[in-house]
Amino acid sequence: MKIKQAAFSDPADARDDLKILAKLNPNLILVFASPSWFCESSIEGDLTATFPDALILGCSTAGEISSAGVHAGHCVVTAIRFDHISLHSATTNLENMADSTAAGRRLAEQLRRNDDLRAVLLFGQGVRINGSALIEGMHAVLGSGIVITGGLAGDEGAFSQTWTIGPAGVSDQAVVALGLGGPRLRFSHGSFGGWEPFGPPRKVTRCDGNILYELDGEPALTVYKRYLGDYAKGLPASGLLFPFAKLTEGRKATGLIRTILGINEADGSLVLAGDIKAEGYLQLMHASTDALVNGAETAAMAAGHMDSQAASGIAILVSCVGRKLAMGARVDEEVEAVAAALGRGATLTGFYSNGEISPMIPGSDCKLHNQTMTITCLTEV
Repeated sequence: MKIKQAAFSDPADARDDLKILAKLNPNLILVFASPSWFCESSIEGDLTATFPDALILGCSTAGEISSAGVHAGHCVVTAIRFDHISLHSATTNLENMADSTAAGRRLAEQLRRNDDLRAVLLFGQGVRINGSALIEGMHAVLGSGIVITGGLAGDEGAFSQTWTIGPAGVSDQAVVALGLGGPRLRFSHGSFGGWEPFGPPRKVTRCDGNILYELDGEPALTVYKRYLGDYAKGLPASGLLFPFAKLTEGRKATGLIRTILGINEADGSLVLAGDIKAEGYLQLMHASTDALVNGAETAAMAAGHMDSQAASGIAILVSCVGRKLAMGARVDEEVEAVAAALGRGATLTGFYSNGEISPMIPGSDCKLHNQTMTITCLTEV
């Protein structure tokens, strides 16, 4: 396994940097870039021309991550040459939010044709999507034995339009996936938040999938604005600072967090990144920078404990845009904490997202997370 990486801020510099990466003869290219790279630059054509034999996969971001740290407005391209791992790509268009489960099934049907499939990297458009339904659709076809990790594309916190890049090129509707297989694949993961609950638990008295209509019999938006105070003027973006913890009907923590993708003033509803359950409970959360940095370190340590070889390959970091907003100028600290925990032998790449995809612990089903740092480590032996 060989890895080379380039991060550039000017499209004029891209072609020369890509030519250097091409000397590796990669079979996988991971691309994470700010939205302008997908809608204004020639990056798609440059990538396909420079790497005609490689699978190209990635998405737009709310911030880019490389081994050098956190970037803004950059394109981070990581070229990987696997010698003993099979790679299989899949893509499908997401017609609308209600199509999320079916889209997951369509992706999985493409990937299940490969007998050696062991794990999947998944990147979805990040606005008009029900991330948890997408994952459920994939699990229905692949079963729980196939590990799925990845994230939902970002657009710098605008929640307006996101992009993916995959087998069919750049799209603002597509969900893309990479199946990895073979006995020499080493695949580990970790996920952790660092947020703390505040205020009383509120009962979900009306919802539909990922649309929250009422809390304790009141319009959800009314309740939410009451808690946010002056921050309510900045909705939906300010909602990134105050996600919901999902609780059971018995008000017990589930470990899952839901962030807000949009609001509807007309009916007083909140659009969340993933499903919630009627009769369950939600509780508001907030966090300090130190707690978020510690959470990122915990995620890295979990991936490292799962596989002692994690530090020798590629580490894909998917962190929530809400964490970036909360940490502000100190956002680099969580990436530095991950690098220190994994060791300097690991090459880091990734992005700030509208949702993170990972099992909570080894052996558990994959879930959609919000406001977490999730880490996927890939290497081969």
